Amino acid sequence: MIVADTNLIVYLLLPGDHTGEVQNFYLRESHWVAPILWRSELINVLVTYLRAGRLNIELCEQLMEQAEHVMRGRSYVVESTKVLAAAARSGCSGYDSEFIALAEELELPLVTFDEKILQRCRPVARKPWQ
Repeated sequence: MIVADTNLIVYLLLPGDHTGEVQNFYLRESHWVAPILWRSELINVLVTYLRAGRLNIELCEQLMEQAEHVMRGRSYVVESTKVLAAAARSGCSGYDSEFIALAEELELPLVTFDEKILQRCRPVARKPWQ
């Protein structure tokens, strides 16, 4: 089981630089959890693609449905005090600190491509192939 950063979920569903790697990783490790924030972050990515004309609304809805299926029952509310403490320690954003705090609380690796998190949150943060 891992804590999946939203960028991992994005690469699982949308073609990008790391899509193949993430899809292979998902075949090996398919039990992903995340703070409930992942939904808002993914919706923001989809809206960005929609506004840029890279996706239509129907495909955005399908992708969101797929993501919700993958993450069904695996979304957590993280205590704000833990998020604030993670942000103070790491210097990361409040958004990123939700993922960091959840990984720390559940004693799971946080899998991400975010270089800032990877640099500031070792050993909890790692890339999929590490």
